[in-house]
Amino acid sequence: MLPRLAKSSLIQQVRGVSAIANAEPAGPSIQTSIPGPKSKELRQEMDKVHQTTSVRFHVDYEKSFGNYVVDADGNTLLDVYTQISSLPLGYNHPDLVKVATQPHLITSLVSRPALGSFPRTDFADGISHALTSIAPKGLKAVQTMLCGTSANENAIKTAFIWYQAQRRGGLGPDALHLESCMTQQKPGTPNLSVMGFEGAFHGRSLCMLSVTRSKPIHKVDIPAFDWPIAKFPRYKYPLDQNAAYNKKQDQECLADVEAKIAEWKRRDNDVAAIIVEPIQAEGGDHYGSPAFFQGLRDITAKHGIVFIVDEVQTGGGATGDVWAHDHWNLSSPPDIVTFSKKLLTGGYFYGEHLRVKEAYRIYNTWMGDPTKLLLLEKAVEVIKRDGLIEQSRQVGAEFQKRLGQLQESSGGKLDQARGRGTFAAVDFPSGSLRDKFVDLAISNGLHCGGCGDRSLRFRPSLVYTKKHLDLTFDLLDKTLKQL
Repeated sequence: MLPRLAKSSLIQQVRGVSAIANAEPAGPSIQTSIPGPKSKELRQEMDKVHQTTSVRFHVDYEKSFGNYVVDADGNTLLDVYTQISSLPLGYNHPDLVKVATQPHLITSLVSRPALGSFPRTDFADGISHALTSIAPKGLKAVQTMLCGTSANENAIKTAFIWYQAQRRGGLGPDALHLESCMTQQKPGTPNLSVMGFEGAFHGRSLCMLSVTRSKPIHKVDIPAFDWPIAKFPRYKYPLDQNAAYNKKQDQECLADVEAKIAEWKRRDNDVAAIIVEPIQAEGGDHYGSPAFFQGLRDITAKHGIVFIVDEVQTGGGATGDVWAHDHWNLSSPPDIVTFSKKLLTGGYFYGEHLRVKEAYRIYNTWMGDPTKLLLLEKAVEVIKRDGLIEQSRQVGAEFQKRLGQLQESSGGKLDQARGRGTFAAVDFPSGSLRDKFVDLAISNGLHCGGCGDRSLRFRPSLVYTKKHLDLTFDLLDKTLKQL
């Protein structure tokens, strides 16, 4: 087990994927039940000052390293969940730890800038190195935000602003629009909607819950906009054995999109934007085909609707490319691509035609966090230097193969093995059996998590190698036999 981070010369010296793997713990080490007594004690203390209903266990982040997370009781687990898919380089990557000691990051942290009005002198350079260098094809303009939810929220605002400007012949709001919006009347407060999809998850803010349909507990008791929710494909696997069924799914879902656009237009509530995930992650790892997404792009182009691709969970390399939508081979790029999680900061790329011309319309105090941008700049450098996207592609191919084999040998306990790269999932017969499996796997030293009604999802970091894959499937097999 690694010593405390502040005293660890090892962390400062380690460089490269193989060196990180060699510096990690030899494997999982379970000392107590999970959560253990220390975690339970900490939860009781936390509960006095903060909500704890979703807390699983407390983590010792100083001792966690690479692909291994260490909890408050000293239990060491191989982590294929990685803070809900948000650690690109695992825990305490030495290159990122080094950046965290640099004066420019410290001043960004201690004197945090209100980026919308008073950005740092090096902010544009940071954007260029961290974000423009990995921009989606056809999109260069970018806006940073605090998180994935705020990225999606402001992407939708951007779409509404553009849509209304088109109605005014490209002009900004006039006096009548400005006056009427203050009493929430037309034309300043228009009837506009955003189309989401069944099973989608885009965040838990008030606006985003109107396009989220993953779990009832997220939405119950919260008022919602009258916005359309379209069908999303539900494929059968393996894909090559269910081509006709899956093609019909695409056709039915695209027809539903067209029908709902027409229906909301009759209601005088135009669909101004469509927001969609490349993979419905929180909703259960549901995939769409390139043909489905090209069909969506064609529909949005035909109707003048802003096409927003939510890559908050899929962006960053786990699918074998920086952007999962690269696999679609679209005839024209999305209008907006949102991001967060593995890209450390929230934000969105957008087409130049969507640039907002008036100040303070897309605005808040922080507008992101420059410390995260500085870390991302180094993370992108490491990803390129160490070939981590290609590694994710190669390890991912083996992961998909092994997941299929595990399903075949599971005696009916597993179904619908699927994935792209190391971004993967498999289904259980029920949610209760899935939850029991997760608890058993954690007790065996594999930290994993569920999604959707009955799916087990895998979200390892980009420093996850063949060595970690072999151990993962040993632990999965062991746990299945205990189920």
